Amino acid sequence: MTRLFLSIALVGLSLLVTGCQIPNRSEAPRFEPRANLKFSTVEAEKGNQQTLLQPSQELFRLGPGDQIQVEIFGRPTSRADLTVGPDGKIYFDLLPGTDVWGLTINETKRTLEAKLEQYHVGAQVSVNLRAVGSKFIWLLGALERPGIYPATSPVTLLEALSLAGGTQRSRSAVTTVDIADLRHAFVVREGKVLPVDFQRLLEKGDMSQNIYLQPEDFVYVPSGAAREIYLFGAVRQPRALPLSETPTLVAAITAGGGTVRDAFVSQVAIVRCSLTTPQIAVVDYKDILEGRAADIPLEPRDIVFVPFSPYRYLRNYADAILNTFVFTVAANEGANLFGGDNAGVSIGVGN
Repeated sequence: MTRLFLSIALVGLSLLVTGCQIPNRSEAPRFEPRANLKFSTVEAEKGNQQTLLQPSQELFRLGPGDQIQVEIFGRPTSRADLTVGPDGKIYFDLLPGTDVWGLTINETKRTLEAKLEQYHVGAQVSVNLRAVGSKFIWLLGALERPGIYPATSPVTLLEALSLAGGTQRSRSAVTTVDIADLRHAFVVREGKVLPVDFQRLLEKGDMSQNIYLQPEDFVYVPSGAAREIYLFGAVRQPRALPLSETPTLVAAITAGGGTVRDAFVSQVAIVRCSLTTPQIAVVDYKDILEGRAADIPLEPRDIVFVPFSPYRYLRNYADAILNTFVFTVAANEGANLFGGDNAGVSIGVGN
């Protein structure tokens, strides 16, 4: 479990430390920063969606924490419930430690039978998986029962959300409105954000978004009740900011302690709408500060990003911003799960 959190944290921190880098090549159209607010919609890469809609054909492989039941046929007293140890070994009958880490159930059966041959000629063994303690799916955020769930078999995103009780709903006596922010929900797999639109899946019933999850997938659904602006990048205090009565770009960056010394303020970005079809506006913050352009009003859950260096291509810039947002949020949620309220990596996203 901790390997996933550590990898997400390292990716998030790397993105925050290195900031924006000018890409070498891209076929995307170039853009020129403008002082006036003009949003451009950037379509997310779809990837191989059909592959995501198919269950993994990989057989379950044992790891530390998994529990199995082993028995030699014809010898009921040999039955034993075993837990794979931290070293990947189990101890059964007269055998010394048998390494089963990475083996399937059938491979474990054959391994035990071969090793038992010296003690029980022709012995046949049954091996059954009793509980999973090595493979998990992370389901965090605005869910009724957020947590880390064992990945015992292939499961779809809808099935996983159902295991977690579904998205949170208002506790008000007069309404049961869903308070999850589906536009900013995401799934991370092996350091990559998967192209999944939670809004289309849960509100419109679009089953093309109902992907199969795999062990160590990280699913996060933010709370829609938190009226916040997300500020990060080259600012002194990157974090989630509570929405003020008159939220503006200057007020948000000022609340974050202002920009750092090496910030490239001519391409400050405001990202709005969903993660799958984000709208991005790039503004010259220096013009605003010096009175050559008007301040810009912000909306709840806007993402404000101050780069460290310039970008030439809008698509690459949007990807960098959203990846930084996703991995920072994921790292914070993982840190809070293990270390409490003060273990966040960068910006805290409230539930």
